[in-house]
Amino acid sequence: MATVTEIKQKTLTGERALFQAKDLQIENCVFMDGESPLKESSDITLVGSLFRWKYPLWYSKNIVAKDCTWFEMARAGVWYTDNISVENAVIEAPKNFRRCHGVALKDVSFSNAAETLWNCDRVKLEKVTAKGDYFAMNCSDMEIHDFTLTGNYSFDGAKDVVIRNARMLSKDAFWNTENVTVYDSFISGEYLGWNAKNLTLVNCTIESLQGMCYIDNLVMKNCKLINTTLAFEYSTVDAEISSKIDSVMNPQSGTIRADYIEQLILEKDKVDPTKTKIICGQTSTRGKRDFNVLTNLPLKPCACEI
Repeated sequence: MATVTEIKQKTLTGERALFQAKDLQIENCVFMDGESPLKESSDITLVGSLFRWKYPLWYSKNIVAKDCTWFEMARAGVWYTDNISVENAVIEAPKNFRRCHGVALKDVSFSNAAETLWNCDRVKLEKVTAKGDYFAMNCSDMEIHDFTLTGNYSFDGAKDVVIRNARMLSKDAFWNTENVTVYDSFISGEYLGWNAKNLTLVNCTIESLQGMCYIDNLVMKNCKLINTTLAFEYSTVDAEISSKIDSVMNPQSGTIRADYIEQLILEKDKVDPTKTKIICGQTSTRGKRDFNVLTNLPLKPCACEI
């Protein structure tokens, strides 16, 4: 077993201050000016330490960081690094975590998460809060619990993602994704999920303009849609909605169940209306018929299938 060397309460400056370091316990240290202080390091534990300059952990392996802080200029802080665990951290710097394998973040706050978590795999997030656009682009094999995000274009191109108990304010979330499942969450944002494949939403509340469109195999179970208009365009859908839907437009095929649909738009020159079954307690359609646009007709309570 390797001997661990302790470094305590040091101020480290200059480029590559601890280049290729191994088997270190670094406590209450400050990495000041000087790029890439821990480049190519391995088997490092950091406790209560501060990063104030660029590129602190590149090409590193087996890193544990607890109670640490990345300041604004510690940009692009963790790239090409394998097996890193960060707990109870404040990360002010953008563009963190790129092309990393094996990332575990717990009790982490990203105040500027722009372009953060790109092209990473085997990612676990627990009690993470992030603010910034383009979060988690092209990541894969992600498990996320207790997550809060304010930022647009999140999870673009991500694959094999499970999210539980999240609150996301994010326009264009989940574009081009594959095999994403979200449980017990709130999502607000325009154009949710476009061009996705196998997107599943369970016990979720959604607010979206033109949300859930162009999706191959959209599944929604016990979800609520509030202020959601022009939903499901060109999507194949199996949706169980436990609320009103403001408007539905040109689903490609499948089944939509809802308490009530305020506006149903089916344009037979664009989709085949017979391929989608609409089941609801009230609807602005009455019975089966051919139509281009059908909207705002007199309501009639019914168990209507179209």
